[in-house]
Amino acid sequence: MARQLIDIAGRKVGPGQPCFIIAEAGVNHNGSLELAHQLVDAAVQAGADAVKFQSFNAELLVSPDAPKADYQLETTDAAESQLEMIRRLELSPEAHGELMRYCQDKGILFMSSPFDELSADLLGEMDVAVYKIPSGEITNLPFLAYVARKAKPMIVSTGMTYLSEVEAAVRAIQEAGNHQYVLLHCVSNYPADPADVNLRAMATIRAAFGVPVGYSDHTMGTEIPIAAVAMGASMIEKHVTLDRNLPGPDHRASLEPWEFAAMVRGIRNVESALGHGRKEPASSEANTASVARKSLVAAKDIPAGATLTEGMIAIKRPGTGLPPVMLTHLTGRTVRAKIPKGALITLELLA
Repeated sequence: MARQLIDIAGRKVGPGQPCFIIAEAGVNHNGSLELAHQLVDAAVQAGADAVKFQSFNAELLVSPDAPKADYQLETTDAAESQLEMIRRLELSPEAHGELMRYCQDKGILFMSSPFDELSADLLGEMDVAVYKIPSGEITNLPFLAYVARKAKPMIVSTGMTYLSEVEAAVRAIQEAGNHQYVLLHCVSNYPADPADVNLRAMATIRAAFGVPVGYSDHTMGTEIPIAAVAMGASMIEKHVTLDRNLPGPDHRASLEPWEFAAMVRGIRNVESALGHGRKEPASSEANTASVARKSLVAAKDIPAGATLTEGMIAIKRPGTGLPPVMLTHLTGRTVRAKIPKGALITLELLA
């Protein structure tokens, strides 16, 4: 049975919980461990919950004749094959261990996306808290089952899929005995056009599978992931780079550190603004209500013993007296003591 709340390194993820924010460092380290460290630092300073890299063996991932995607041709050397590009961006097992230790020292969760069984095994040996499945592997059902059997929570991106393909992936994960997973809506274009994003698909996924749902974003800017949180995303993943002008396939569709920090602040503000759902005044409104609302006041000097009529009563600020809704309840009452023009009418002044 799928779970509506899952546990990632002691953190509850799902409806009613703070959004889990992943800084996708991916391959934006360009093969440099020093640059990878700086990306971890940027994620920490921005307030992300986790920083995620990519784990792959180039020879197992890409065949020699595999072409690059259009966006990769635009952002890398067009004469370089996909395999050659991937080789440059591969992290060694030693680099994985170093990055995990660095993340632990910095107090942020280390994550990585395995693209092959050997890489999944490496992450298993490192005892990672969660596995992130990239969109390109969602139709690779044997791989999904292989990772699922490791009995750790899974985060599954659903870019490029029909709902039926997501259903097949979910079935493979569940049949392997894993019921702790998050499904991320995603549009796998870099950058993605906001018009293609279709955030309402998150609600469709949630209704279909009853699990925590989030959003992996590839649009430019921060508006779309913040909107996703307002629509109920339990998790946000977004690429981070030190400089969008660096060479490499994903920098262009990434946020620079100051932008990522602004996105985190926006998400936390939206979460705070969502509130509990009851329609009631905020405590901070009390002073404004006393000034902006109106009360029943004397429209003219009213002598003691007079019988109140509507003509003797005006409705004016402040709002610290009897509310206007009580107007009909005051007419016909006898005045005990003189009420000066403009003074609040109180029940103590009436017989």
